[in-house]
Amino acid sequence: MSSLSFCRARRQALLALSAAVLALASPARAESPAAGPSGGTIRIGNLMPYSGPASAYSIVGRIEQAYFKMINDQGGINGRQIEFISYDDGYNPAKAVEQVRKLVERDEVLLVFSAMGTPSNAAIQKYLNLKQVPQLFAATGATRFGDPKAFPWTMGWQPPYQTEGRVYAKYILATKPAARIAVLYQNDDLGRDLLKGLKDGLGDRAAAMIALEESYEVTEPSVDNHVARMKASGADVFVSITTPKFAAQSIRAAATLDWHPLYVQALVSASIAAVLRPAGLDAAQGLVSAAYNKDAADPQWRDDPGMKRFHAFLDAYAPDVDRGDNSVVYGYGAAQCLVEVLSRAGDDLSRANIMKQAASLQDYAPDTLLPGIAVNTAADDFHPIEQLRMMRFSGDHWELFGPVIGGELRN
Repeated sequence: MSSLSFCRARRQALLALSAAVLALASPARAESPAAGPSGGTIRIGNLMPYSGPASAYSIVGRIEQAYFKMINDQGGINGRQIEFISYDDGYNPAKAVEQVRKLVERDEVLLVFSAMGTPSNAAIQKYLNLKQVPQLFAATGATRFGDPKAFPWTMGWQPPYQTEGRVYAKYILATKPAARIAVLYQNDDLGRDLLKGLKDGLGDRAAAMIALEESYEVTEPSVDNHVARMKASGADVFVSITTPKFAAQSIRAAATLDWHPLYVQALVSASIAAVLRPAGLDAAQGLVSAAYNKDAADPQWRDDPGMKRFHAFLDAYAPDVDRGDNSVVYGYGAAQCLVEVLSRAGDDLSRANIMKQAASLQDYAPDTLLPGIAVNTAADDFHPIEQLRMMRFSGDHWELFGPVIGGELRN
């Protein structure tokens, strides 16, 4: 080796040794990326379909971002500011995995909050549980997101789809006991779970009452042919377990075919702004669905204290959004609940304590929940909301009817 090469090698070795010493001298990385008791930032990760077939839901991410900005403007949570990092996954499971790894490993988020949709949440669930990162208030009602034994770091938010399916079954049995039912469902946990709840609710009459059930893929351009087969089956009840794009298509297709069954629309696509208006309000008359949130466009809530706070928030932080979109109400309620959990956590922002606080909510009512419905969780109950009311679309708004109906999965 020449003297020049030897000098280069010696200098590189010294540089490597210096880097190693500096690394050892640096403070150890905390268990959670949250700031210490004296202040700092709480970094929250999120996935939204800002593009793709479920992009209608992306308003949820925008509302959550705006809500956290309001909290920051009010001084934050126990003196800490929220940093909300939201990435587009296009409602694509593979993209969701890529983006959530970025959130955890590069952005070092404390938790992943309100990731949208069953396919994306299913794709990231095992990874987040392996990493012991809270997957908190996942924006889906699939049963698998409320299973603390198998997935102790995952908690859903909205009523379980199986509960919703059983509620519809009770309604159908009460109003059309001799019904012939056609079911169109999305081929994922959303569709399969809600269909299972419907069948469970119909009990031993399910086989006789369900004339046809068909699934569709989110990659299909249209479900019009499916709806045509639904009509041809002779069904007089149509249960549409569809996301917004396909829900609007289904409503239009039924109207075009001059088919007027008892039309049951799954709650995930009961939005006036995102589904019913695009489908045509005339075509949507008489649809029934279920609700747990107040309708922000309904004048009956004009003097409701919670909805006054909701509208004041929108006036200041999101004045241009369509208040007829129930995803706006959804985002506000979920964000408010997360702030409650973080506030209760105090100075212990370890991931374990975050999950403990999330699993200790009793009769907590965000501003947007219907009267008689509240958030209740426990160490063995990771389904925060398990009650619904039926509603019917009339004119330009939904009308609630009937009592609050419970449907806990453990019963």
